[in-house]
Amino acid sequence: MGLPDILFYVFAFLTLLCGVLVIANPFSRNPVTSAMFLVLTIISMAGLFVLLHAFFLAAVQILVYAGAVMVLFLFVIMLLDLKEEERRKIKKFSLIGGLVSVGAVVTIFVKSILAAQPGANLSTPTLEGETAALGKLLFTQYLLPFEVVSVLLLVAMMGVILLSKKDLK
Repeated sequence: MGLPDILFYVFAFLTLLCGVLVIANPFSRNPVTSAMFLVLTIISMAGLFVLLHAFFLAAVQILVYAGAVMVLFLFVIMLLDLKEEERRKIKKFSLIGGLVSVGAVVTIFVKSILAAQPGANLSTPTLEGETAALGKLLFTQYLLPFEVVSVLLLVAMMGVILLSKKDLK
């Protein structure tokens, strides 16, 4: 087992652990703590991208998601002044329904992985870290989804500006 294998297991474990701590945080009920665990999850995923030699995706993951989007999340959390949530009693029906739903999703996921044939349609690899093919694909085949995401981010930014605007009376 080489260093890349060890790093893969470390980053995968950190990604899963921090992802679980975003939702079920035993340390604090403060939403800012969950947002910080989300940043750690994103950074761990960027480490996985680096191990796959997808350096551009790792950089975009850090800059866009851990940087800009998390600043936006924290701005909204602090703007809404969310307090620590009270501990609620867990209803048995909700717990059983959630576990059944998770079990169904895991079953579908495992069946699809077992039915897939990995490596069947592999193409010849291109230069490592090359972004020209990614840009060409993004602005030709995936132009509409790219523009929809751009407009969605613009609307979110305008919404934050309008929410933070003080009434001048």
